[in-house]
Amino acid sequence: MTTSKLGEFLRSRRAQVTPPDVGLPQDGRRRVPGLRREEVALLARISVDYYLRLEQGRERHPSPQVLDALSDALLLDNDGRLHLYRIAGMTPSPSHEGSVERADPQLLALAELWDRTPALLLGRAYDVLAANTLGRAVFHHLQPGANVLLTMFLDPSVRSFYADWEKAAANVVAGFRFLEGARPNDPRIHEVLRTASENSREFTDLWQRRDARGKSDAAKVLLHPGVGELTLRMQTFDVRSAPGQQLVVYHAQEGTGSADALRLLGSLAASDPGQASHPGKRDDSPRRPA
Repeated sequence: MTTSKLGEFLRSRRAQVTPPDVGLPQDGRRRVPGLRREEVALLARISVDYYLRLEQGRERHPSPQVLDALSDALLLDNDGRLHLYRIAGMTPSPSHEGSVERADPQLLALAELWDRTPALLLGRAYDVLAANTLGRAVFHHLQPGANVLLTMFLDPSVRSFYADWEKAAANVVAGFRFLEGARPNDPRIHEVLRTASENSREFTDLWQRRDARGKSDAAKVLLHPGVGELTLRMQTFDVRSAPGQQLVVYHAQEGTGSADALRLLGSLAASDPGQASHPGKRDDSPRRPA
């Protein structure tokens, strides 16, 4: 019998999904473990004959729409969906466009352990999904629920927060262009773009430059209203469990005033979050060992 990696994978996954898993009745007489072929075809809204050809290797080039439908029917996670696309010789489009994004509680619990490291969790359209305690203290204008792009251009207070607002704004726009290229049909991305375009000529001018680049290791100089100048380095990590989300982590060089300021902000935020914005200023020169 003709076979293929695609067919073998479909058969193995079908055997691991039971009818109750997908809302189908479990009858008492079944000759196969898991789902029958006709049940998978029903769930994926394709013909039984077409699905049979896929399993037997006689059809090796299903459309992206069929692959997405099979991923849903067989309850594939993100890794399983990616593998299905790969063995079909295709690259998947971003999943879950338009769906509500949520922060992974375990990821947030991990970030809360970083008492000297501000961290922000960004969604696929630069929405701030969550932040650890120190992240909220440092980026007081980017509380969960805010949008990085819209805040950058529509919140006047942000212009005094970045030592070089023009550079920061250009980087945010280039990053958003990079996101838009990966998810051109995402309604949330379109909504943010529309709002920014209608309300900021500066955004429109930068957007027309068509610069596109992802977030990378970089140094940022921030002018915090409570502790003064902060020099922080930024690292960005893709969240594997939620494609499109990014964990942005900042740190200060040990032995500097910025490191001292982060410790101070962390202490204040832990005891009284409302006081974290006005502790007092200090210099950022390296500390010499005693």
